[in-house]
Amino acid sequence: MIKQKPKTNGIEIDLTGPQGNAYYILAMAKRLCKEFGMTKTYEKDLLDEMMSGDYENLLQAFDKSFGSVVTLYR
Repeated sequence: MIKQKPKTNGIEIDLTGPQGNAYYILAMAKRLCKEFGMTKTYEKDLLDEMMSGDYENLLQAFDKSFGSVVTLYR
């Protein structure tokens, strides 16, 4: 049986695969800051906040800024 993939809005990141790597998430945050025209100061503050703790802190900071356009799956 062939099923159609459901249409999704935004970006999806599977945290259990290679996209779940902390460096990938940091790079995605940097890319999204540029795409959305955020200031360099905002970008630096966000990346500093993401790197200031453990992996869960990184995900929480990322989700706080980009949760409306990026869906994270565990």
